[in-house]
Amino acid sequence: MTAPLIGGAIIGLGVFLLLRALFPARPGLAARLMAADAVRQGGGGPRISVVTTREELSPLRRRVGESMAAFYAARGWEVRSARADLALLGRSFEGYLATKCLLAAAGLLAAPILAAWIPLMGWDFQLSVPLWSALLLAGLFFMLPDLQLKRDAAKRRRDFRHVVGAFLDLVAMNLAGGRGVPEALMMASSLGQGWAMWRIRDALSNARIVGITPWQALGQLGEEVDLDELRDLSSALGLVAEDGAKVRQSLAARAETMRRRELADIEGQAGERSQSMLVAQLLLCAGFLIFLSFPAAMKMLGS
Repeated sequence: MTAPLIGGAIIGLGVFLLLRALFPARPGLAARLMAADAVRQGGGGPRISVVTTREELSPLRRRVGESMAAFYAARGWEVRSARADLALLGRSFEGYLATKCLLAAAGLLAAPILAAWIPLMGWDFQLSVPLWSALLLAGLFFMLPDLQLKRDAAKRRRDFRHVVGAFLDLVAMNLAGGRGVPEALMMASSLGQGWAMWRIRDALSNARIVGITPWQALGQLGEEVDLDELRDLSSALGLVAEDGAKVRQSLAARAETMRRRELADIEGQAGERSQSMLVAQLLLCAGFLIFLSFPAAMKMLGS
């Protein structure tokens, strides 16, 4: 009785997915309101995009990613944190969704394929895979790209903070030399190398083209990559941009604060690693003592 029920459920799910593919859902109210807000905000002032995506997708991944992106947009799912991490890493949202879906499909098919492959090899071993275990494996595979994305983005965001601290020092030095705030920002960004400084330099260059202030461009970059330091810098420069002395003092103080915070994080990580090494040494010593005392204990118990 269980097998017909499971077969009917699978067939019904397949028919449902086929109908949804042939007759896609109309955009919901949330998606329409978001589109209207985007149009209204876009008409209020220029906005630059500093996301540079170098990821090349295969036709299958592109097709699956575009379908999933349309599915997310129709239901108003913004996924802002994932989009910010992808913008920081220079990856496309469609490729990210395609990877999640294809991994979930691989996890869903892995268990039945393994169950069918073992008898074909002639091994005397029967493996039955429940449906819930296959669904659980598919859900686990679906979440794996999120874990990798968070880990990579956290590492790159930490590097970006380090570059922002050095950038503030360069801007303060240029201000001390008599340059204005826009010239000091552009000159400081042209002195450094690396992907983070390139992103800052591209944002400042695009700001000149679209006609917005450099600190607004830095604020937009901070919004896209979810970096609080750039958003705070944009707000501070917008308040004191007319007074060079106050700007220089503020930037120097912010750079010093960022260096102290980074030093505290490094010391905390070093302390955690020291504790883990201490635990490993204690376990090694305990195992060595057990190895030495085991023969004597067995001899005493045997006698």
